Amino acid sequence: MKNFNKTIQMLIFDGNPNGRIMCEMSNWNGRVYKISRSELTKFADRSDAENTGIYFLLGKDEENNDTIYIGEAERILTRLKQHLQDENYWNDCIVVISKDNLLNKAHVKYLENQFYEIVIKAGRARVMNASIPTRSSVAEFDLAMLEEFIETSKLLVNSLGYKVFDGVDEHLKTKHPDERYFYIKATRGACGTGVSVSDGFAVLKGSVIANSVTVSMSPSLIRLREKLIGDKIIDAHYTFVKDHIFSSPSLAASIVMGRNANGRTEWKTQKGKTLKDLEDGKEV
Repeated sequence: MKNFNKTIQMLIFDGNPNGRIMCEMSNWNGRVYKISRSELTKFADRSDAENTGIYFLLGKDEENNDTIYIGEAERILTRLKQHLQDENYWNDCIVVISKDNLLNKAHVKYLENQFYEIVIKAGRARVMNASIPTRSSVAEFDLAMLEEFIETSKLLVNSLGYKVFDGVDEHLKTKHPDERYFYIKATRGACGTGVSVSDGFAVLKGSVIANSVTVSMSPSLIRLREKLIGDKIIDAHYTFVKDHIFSSPSLAASIVMGRNANGRTEWKTQKGKTLKDLEDGKEV
């Protein structure tokens, strides 16, 4: 299916991009708000603040990993005020509602469950929900509307700078078949497959890292390797058990190869093109 250009309308309240932002898209009944925790009380000024909808609480944990809580409510603002009593695991909130308040309890329970699954699959954030949200049954006629809500919400949330829904699969759709995957095969059993993403580089599930590291490998890289193993992202067989996004190709290459590495020259397509070749527009 062809990808079309999109036009997003964005209103920054009080000229403060760190406070409250409202986003809409042409021919879509939904509306997305980004609200900082400190300005939640000002959200009460909006006539749709108590609409039925879903919300995402976003922040960082003690190890600076992204966190997210996914929730739903028939009265959004009332529910969000309750979260002010929570521990300080969130700083910003994203609210998704229908402008005409067309969403009902069954709709938002369905959306809550679907967004939970999307976040888990993307693997970009630590999910703070204590349990998996229950998926409600919805009328067949409503499914198309809800799927549009999901896709448009993902686009707007991403545009606001939050990548929690942005899985590796989304990036593969935009790549030429010959340039979708990059590979490393090196000493000590290193055998990795990766994908270039908008904010870094993803090493895919099933990739194998070197079974040891070189003496010259940076201590910070060794600590990261140990953390990935400790967090069970890499198992006892030195294998990635799920896709993992690194902040750069070099960081990804270093972990896979067990040594300091330049990812832009180490990661190559099946035809031998390096990341650097593609960035420079070179033919191989």
